[in-house]
Amino acid sequence: MHGVMAQAQRADVVHSDRNTMRAWERFLAGDSSLSVPSALVASWQRSLQSGVNPSANLAPFAVHGDAVEALRWRHRELLAASDRLFAATADLFADSHSILLLTNQDGVILKAAGDLRTLTAGEKIHLTIGGDWREGMAGTNGIGTALATGEPTYIHGSEHFCEGIKSWSCAAAPICEPGTGKIIGVLDISGPPSTYQINNLTLAITAARQIEMVLAEQSARQQMRLLAFCLQRLSSSDAAGMIAIDRRGRLVHTTGRVPLPVGIGERFPGMDENSAVEDWARHLPQGLRAEWFNPVVVEGSTIGAMLVVPAMRSRPTANRIAERSGTVGNAVGSGVGSEAGSEADPQRNCFAQILGQSAAMLAAVNRGHQLARRRVPVLIEGETGVGKELFARALHGEECGGGAFVAYNCGAASKELIGSELFGHVRGAFTGATAEGRPGRFELAHGGTLCLDEIGELPLELQPVLLRALEEGVVYRLGDTQPRRVDVRLLAMTNRNLHDEVKSGRFRGDLYYRISVTRIRIPPLRERDIDIDLLVEHFNRRLAQRHAVPVRRLNAEVMAVLRAYSWPGNVREMRNIIENLLLTSREEEVALDELPAELLDETGTVATAEPALLQSTSLEETERVAIARAVHGAHGNLAQAARSLGVSRSTLYRKLEIYQLEGIVKPAME
Repeated sequence: MHGVMAQAQRADVVHSDRNTMRAWERFLAGDSSLSVPSALVASWQRSLQSGVNPSANLAPFAVHGDAVEALRWRHRELLAASDRLFAATADLFADSHSILLLTNQDGVILKAAGDLRTLTAGEKIHLTIGGDWREGMAGTNGIGTALATGEPTYIHGSEHFCEGIKSWSCAAAPICEPGTGKIIGVLDISGPPSTYQINNLTLAITAARQIEMVLAEQSARQQMRLLAFCLQRLSSSDAAGMIAIDRRGRLVHTTGRVPLPVGIGERFPGMDENSAVEDWARHLPQGLRAEWFNPVVVEGSTIGAMLVVPAMRSRPTANRIAERSGTVGNAVGSGVGSEAGSEADPQRNCFAQILGQSAAMLAAVNRGHQLARRRVPVLIEGETGVGKELFARALHGEECGGGAFVAYNCGAASKELIGSELFGHVRGAFTGATAEGRPGRFELAHGGTLCLDEIGELPLELQPVLLRALEEGVVYRLGDTQPRRVDVRLLAMTNRNLHDEVKSGRFRGDLYYRISVTRIRIPPLRERDIDIDLLVEHFNRRLAQRHAVPVRRLNAEVMAVLRAYSWPGNVREMRNIIENLLLTSREEEVALDELPAELLDETGTVATAEPALLQSTSLEETERVAIARAVHGAHGNLAQAARSLGVSRSTLYRKLEIYQLEGIVKPAME
């Protein structure tokens, strides 16, 4: 058994307590020849060097009032892990004259339970929630000395450094984080000296181990959820490796030959549960890139992060595609092929690169995974700007067969030019035809994927030609009678309701049923509310890196507007807005008036708050403004607003009543 008292068990505790008191007095007088354990003297010396007043009769408070709830929220996992223990021991401690205490890694008390009279007595010396019992603040005591030494510790009576605390006896055991062994809290049993018994230390150690076991179970369950999500997103054909990091910043799993500075279960430097997961991208070790980093959110809770390390595809394949189509830009038909990081980048051809944790987006991704290796036509439906081509590229990239990805926009030209682009032409087939002739997109996509964007814009005259090519696997170049065998997988994209187009006679029914053997609907951004923050952070980081400018901070008021906006242009519109904010100001924080007028007009109730509230002239008025903004920013969700303010829900309710803000937030809550 470890600990100060465990090193020197005494038969006559009262006699020993008098001896210790005399030794303490001699220590303060400067006498170094003391007949007490060296570990106790070392603790007294640390207390004296920290400037602790030996005449003090209580510990300081680390947090007060509403800040206590914020502290408890930060340590909610530790508190949850202790619930079972505290509930089971409630009766045991009820009349024991002892109390059970739980602290965080800084010795600040998070929870207290036990004998009511002892709890009341403990409040007088701040041995209660919020009290700071670090050795450097309260001198030698069970909690602080256990933290200082990293060992279970029993401090009895006069062994305490501060005179006013010598009427207490306490046994404390550190609680260690599963996997890393880092101390994350202390379990302490305290009471008057009459409650002294060495078995208290054994009980404290046992209780601390029980909390560690619960934490280990919690961690294992969360890591399993994280791994299940990551493995679902991983594409072995498009990734060199995957790295999973849990919410505490610990390495959970890694695949592939990715060199890392930490091992399984160890924490990455700069990553822990007290920092936002989105900020971890700034602390990635050398060799890992921020664009590979994605927070993992399951059921609205961030449970960790994953990095998908893309595989480098062979250069000859890219060259071959370029040779067959003229340029890489032409091959994708998007006009952005030359841009680094564009849709032409083969490293993006996997579902792991599609950001989104909302139920609607996860459902679309799951359906994409199901269809990726089924070589059947897929109709990809969605509004403008939702990312339909990213899905098309992911479907192509995760197909084992590989081959070229050739895209074309059916609404980009006249019917003559569209026919030439799709099916090719021979020399002199029409005015403007090339002298040597040219293969069409079908031929270029042979063995791979043909992606037709805006399929609903395809002229009626060309629709039967397309249908025949799909049915027969044969195309004829314009002006030629020579059939050419092609094997392509068709991915068609549209922002129209093609079923309605068929009813109105603007689209052939037989072609519709041929291209919509399977379908994927990409949800608009307004149906992906929990993805807003994730996408804003992603574009802020990626575009700042692309343009070599600093990222900008978006405060709660600006984020409230972005969350409330309907995003008719979807993800593309968001990307453009973030890029504009990065390039048009060098201020660190984005101001509300920098947002486009259409955002402010649509979300006026969120963006403008109450003009009267903005004129804060006192501390109370400042608090009133902060509460109103938080409730507006949370769209009336008072639980979310309370968390953002760092207070309990009951405190928020009380403040709303005090400041008469019920009427202001009522529209947001309905």
